[in-house]
Amino acid sequence: MNFRRHYIPGGAVFITQVVQDREPIFRDPQAMLLLRETLRNVKVLHPFTMLGYVFLPDHFHIILQPTGDSNFSDIMHSLKPNFTKEYKKRLGLLPSQAMKFWQKRFWDHVIRDDRDFENHLHYIHNNPVKHGYVADARDWKDSSYIEWEKRGLYPLPVAWEEPENEWGE
Repeated sequence: MNFRRHYIPGGAVFITQVVQDREPIFRDPQAMLLLRETLRNVKVLHPFTMLGYVFLPDHFHIILQPTGDSNFSDIMHSLKPNFTKEYKKRLGLLPSQAMKFWQKRFWDHVIRDDRDFENHLHYIHNNPVKHGYVADARDWKDSSYIEWEKRGLYPLPVAWEEPENEWGE
């Protein structure tokens, strides 16, 4: 099946990327640091604004807004192999040694409006609670929750509703 990605210049997109076989690799603080470092490096090549994120042991969710000529597919297609290459080095594997690290495809959703953005941002920040890692979203350090709390978005309004899709999980 051929998939077509929908691009809107200047538009924000919600992305889910899962580790192959849901291996909880990001429990390792060094792997988490490498993911953040790789994202910073990719941002130089394919500029974007990170609007929200959560990194969990076996997957991550981000909301990003590509800038200039960048698009989210280029960002993800740079992130995945660059992370894998550096991670293999840190494991002492040769470049020629096969290692399937990521699930082949990532899931994306183009953000339609402010309400859609808020719903996806709340979903991201509640994800560690949903998976049972913490009881309170503010306790998960690998997310943008605290940054948004400082901006006055949290605590969540009583009327918040979780969007009705599967979120790529």
